[in-house]
Amino acid sequence: MRHYFLMIMLSSFYFLTGTAQQKINLDEDWKFHLGHASNPEKDFNYGITTIFSKSGGAANTAIDPSFKDSNWTSIQIPHDWAVQLPFVKHPNFDVQSHGYKPIGGFFPETSIGWYRKHFSLEKKDSNNRFSIQFDGLFRNASFWLNGFYLGTNQSGYVGVNYDVSDYAQFDKENVLVVRVDATQYEGWFYEGAGIYRHVWLNQFDNLHVAENGMFVHAKVDGQNASVTFETEIVNQQHQATTCYIQSIIKDREGKIISRADEKQIEIAANQTVKVQQALTLSNCHLWNLDDPYLYSASVLITKNGNTIHESSSRLGIRDIRIDANKGLFLNGKH
Repeated sequence: MRHYFLMIMLSSFYFLTGTAQQKINLDEDWKFHLGHASNPEKDFNYGITTIFSKSGGAANTAIDPSFKDSNWTSIQIPHDWAVQLPFVKHPNFDVQSHGYKPIGGFFPETSIGWYRKHFSLEKKDSNNRFSIQFDGLFRNASFWLNGFYLGTNQSGYVGVNYDVSDYAQFDKENVLVVRVDATQYEGWFYEGAGIYRHVWLNQFDNLHVAENGMFVHAKVDGQNASVTFETEIVNQQHQATTCYIQSIIKDREGKIISRADEKQIEIAANQTVKVQQALTLSNCHLWNLDDPYLYSASVLITKNGNTIHESSSRLGIRDIRIDANKGLFLNGKH
């Protein structure tokens, strides 16, 4: 049985000269306060009033944009409130999972964390789309922007991305609120608690590559490889549009070594299309344990001669064969 693998690490947003596409770091100047897992009044009335209102209503809670957080602790992301807590020995296994930190069901007063972030957007960018990207939180985190509920991410290890274009404000300050519930553990000796990885504001055109919408896979044949790009393009404009798609592979130094011909596509309003392009790499540098070589794969969307969106990933090309009698082979080597 033979398997062909292409390792990819997605990084979909880059600064592009002359375009609206940006990836803006939101790690600075957050406010933090502990909540309470079993007392709603000490948890800023979470669970007492309406908190998932479609109209953005969350009065008398920390979700309310008008809530005053000036007396909360000022922090920077990444942040782990558990590491700052004292060590507490407890016979329950729950605590062992957090390195004997007072996190879990026995410690409701130190197992909920609230985060608030204030930021502004320029009026000139109001025709763009925006998403909030969290690279990692531990765990069971719920999110609101300007009082509007965005969603809940229960995993402590998988990040999450929300399109907030419909809730963003350009005439006044935006308020992003996150409630992190670390009362449950996932089985590691120390898991921490909080927003422990970066937070990003992604700004991009209404015509763009879908989130996680670029899939790259390869088939290795000796020292050559055929690389296939499958890309989902989204048109969130109110009218149909025509654009061009091009797939590119660069070496480690950033030199273009393979480029597909531009492909013209037409997309109706509020539609998604999948575009497939194939490239060939001759004498390719295979990834292996001693030499983990990575290429760069990119998809460019151009319109009227301008690049309006680029989605990129690093990739390593390798051949894996699994033999029931002989075991595992990497690039033909046992």
